[in-house]
Amino acid sequence: MGLLFLLLLTLVSCGKENETTSDSEPIRFSYLALGDSYTIGTALPDSSKSYPIQLVERLNQDASLEGTDPDIVAFGGWRTDQLISAIKIADLSVEYNLVSLLIGVNNQFQNRSDSVYAVEFEELLNTAIGFAGNDTDRVFVLSIPDYGVTPFGQSYSNASAGVDAFNAINLQVTTAYGISYFDITAISRKAENDLSLVAPDNLHPSSDMYDLWVTEILDDVKEKLYE
Repeated sequence: MGLLFLLLLTLVSCGKENETTSDSEPIRFSYLALGDSYTIGTALPDSSKSYPIQLVERLNQDASLEGTDPDIVAFGGWRTDQLISAIKIADLSVEYNLVSLLIGVNNQFQNRSDSVYAVEFEELLNTAIGFAGNDTDRVFVLSIPDYGVTPFGQSYSNASAGVDAFNAINLQVTTAYGISYFDITAISRKAENDLSLVAPDNLHPSSDMYDLWVTEILDDVKEKLYE
């Protein structure tokens, strides 16, 4: 009787140990970043310092998370219409745990219609939601940075006001869908007085700037993975 009791106790203990081991396994996640030059880290000496890659690296510092390298659909100079076209021909057939969208600076810079931007941005947001398994909690949007404060952008007197106008549009659309919106524009304006936040081309963000973005959004993005 005593031997049987010990055997049962051992089996129960092993079961609990396996249960604990299973519970301690990290949350595995995948991430898709949609955008333009700000998403691929244009002009960085090291492209691995773009914000999507830095974000995954920072998330992976949490032992309870394990993310793969991000999939990125982005290119320097892309407007919303060009991103829409690129997504259609990209080989993206999986569902992602996280999807981000940052697009619009080239619409503004090229004096494209703000009303067309609103329509195309909403289309892209719906596309992002689809890649996230129709779960809006897994999608987030970043505001357009202000290139007007950079050495290159300072020659464009209406740049900052133009960026604000397009950000008002993407904020309105994002909020209507109940999707997380991260305003990193204020952070981007720190470059006006700190050139270490600007890449060697005097226009795009440096790796230090992207690090500030990631620090700003990290905790909220992490919460999305715990939900």
